[in-house]
Amino acid sequence: MQTIAAVEVKNTLCLPLNAPGATLASTGGKGLNLTKLAQAGFPVPGGFIVTTGGYDAFVNDAGLAGWMADEVAAIDARDPESLNALSDRIRARFRESAMPPALADTIRAAYAALGKPKVAVRSSATAEDLPDFSFAGQQDTFLNVLGDDALLGAVRECWSSLWTARAIGYRARNGIDQSAVSLAVVVQAMVQSDTSGVLFTANPLTGRRTETVVDAIYGLGEALVSGQVEPDHYIVETATGRIVAKLLGAKATVIRGAEGGGTLTQSADAGSQQALSDDEIRQVTALGKRVTDFYGSPQDIEWGYADGQLYLLQSRAITSLFPVPELPADENPDDLRVFFSFGAVQGMLDPMTPLGRDVIKAIFIGGGTLF
Repeated sequence: MQTIAAVEVKNTLCLPLNAPGATLASTGGKGLNLTKLAQAGFPVPGGFIVTTGGYDAFVNDAGLAGWMADEVAAIDARDPESLNALSDRIRARFRESAMPPALADTIRAAYAALGKPKVAVRSSATAEDLPDFSFAGQQDTFLNVLGDDALLGAVRECWSSLWTARAIGYRARNGIDQSAVSLAVVVQAMVQSDTSGVLFTANPLTGRRTETVVDAIYGLGEALVSGQVEPDHYIVETATGRIVAKLLGAKATVIRGAEGGGTLTQSADAGSQQALSDDEIRQVTALGKRVTDFYGSPQDIEWGYADGQLYLLQSRAITSLFPVPELPADENPDDLRVFFSFGAVQGMLDPMTPLGRDVIKAIFIGGGTLF
C-alpha cells in the first residue's frame, strides 16, 4: 500500500492519512481514528483525507449552508415523511451543484500522488465514531472507485450523505446542532479482501471484557455490514487465544471488486467452510487487543485479509456495553465478578443524587450491623 506526502496546493483541503495534527473538526471521527492508527504503525491502507474544509468550501460556494439550515428548521424532525422529503431535496441540490475548480484539482492531485489505484471512499462526519454516540452506517461508503470523475462523484455523494433522513433524525434526537456538523471524506487504496469481517474486543451480548467476538465472511466486508450475509461467528478468550466457540454461517453472498471499478455480488455455497483458519482467528484477535490497548477501551473493528496480509480498515469505540466500575490496581481484571446495579433493579431512570447515595449507603451499613 502506498502513502503520499501532503499535497502542497490547498493543503488544508487534502491531508495524507498519516498527517500529524489531525483533529476531529478537520478530519471527522473516522478520519481521526484512522490517522491515529496509521501514525501508531497499525496496518492501515494508505490514502488521504478530503477535510471538512472541502465540504465547507463546496456548500458555501453552492449557497447551500443557509438554505439547509432554513429547511431543517421548517420541518418536524419526528415525522419520517418530512425527514425523507427533506433529505431528497438536500441531496438533489448537492448533485446539481458544481464542485469549485480549485477543490476538484486538489482532490485530483492527491489521487495522482497515491498512484490513481482503485480506492475506497468513506464518509467521516465530525459527529461520528465518538465514544458516546454510534453513527455507524449513517453516511455512505463507495468501494473500488476508479478514475478522477468517479472519485469526484463519490466524494460529492459522501458529502450529501450527511443529510440522509436517518442522520438528520438521529442528530435531532440526540440534541446535536444540525448546522454545526460537517463531513470529511477518507480515500484509501482499496483492499481486495479474500476474507473480511468485524471484531468486537468485548463480547457485546454478554458484556465480558475477557472475550473477543469475530464475525467473518468471504470477499469484501460490505456484505456483512449491510446485513446481506450470515457470517461465521467465533468467540475467543482474548488473553490466551483459545477459541471457545465456533458457529459457521451460510456465507451465501460474496461481494468482490470488479476489474473496471465498482463491485460484483455473487452467490456462494460456503456454509460448510470456515472463512478463517484458527491461526487467522488468533491473529485478528491479537490485532484487536493491540487496538484496545492503544485506545484504552473496547473497540468495534473492521478488518480484511488480502493475499495473506491482515489490514485494519476502521475502528470505533463500542458504545453499547454496560459500564463497570474501575478495579483497584492490585486486582486481576480477568477474574470473574458480579456487579449489582441498584438503580437498574429499582427501575430508576436517572442518576442518584449525592444525598440519595449517602442515604442508601447508611441504610445498607446499618443493615449490615444486624448480621
